[in-house]
Amino acid sequence: MNVTEAVTSRRSVREFTDQPVDLETIRRVMDKARWAASGCNYQPWEATILTGQPLKDLQAKITTTPPQKAEYDWEAPGQEDAYKQRLYGVSAGMFGAMGIARDDGQARMAAMARNATSFDAPAVMFVYFPRLMKEAQWSDTGMWLQTVALLLREEGLDSCYQEFMALYANVIRDHLGLDHDRYMFFCGMAIGYRDPDAPVNNFERERVPLDEHVKFLGFD
Repeated sequence: MNVTEAVTSRRSVREFTDQPVDLETIRRVMDKARWAASGCNYQPWEATILTGQPLKDLQAKITTTPPQKAEYDWEAPGQEDAYKQRLYGVSAGMFGAMGIARDDGQARMAAMARNATSFDAPAVMFVYFPRLMKEAQWSDTGMWLQTVALLLREEGLDSCYQEFMALYANVIRDHLGLDHDRYMFFCGMAIGYRDPDAPVNNFERERVPLDEHVKFLGFD
């Protein structure tokens, strides 16, 4: 798989098969991802990847614990209509693919609740970094996460980024033995093999046209 194929075939997968992810494969991906870009070579990212019983134990805690207020805000862009419409568009596509009506609040909540078990992915990566890291290092962590996702595609695997997990930062830090004062918990990342027949993995996604994002000046 070349880079273009990896980029264009990557998507947030929300229905996985029960095929396990072997340690050799995931170690190979994570070892290559070390070479992601990092300003000043800080390499701020840290993570723990769980599968099997350790993952089930954590998920049992998450599903029986009320969510906390997240320590960072991922909803602020919704204050502007253009960004809000992008969110509405992907939500409509996702729920529509699952056959959930816009006014069926109960079914929507049930679908969102599957985040707690990472859509039954066989492995989940939990990402965190020292609190002294600032905006530039958060950006570096994002580049590392994207690198991981593309390398997973090279191996035939898929993923789903889960900021949702920030609602359970305290539970996750305790389970992983992390110092609450030192570590900011960032996100989860579901990892596994996509169910190719699941409608939620096949709805059409939209992207803003290139010229709305990028200007080209000084070219012939």
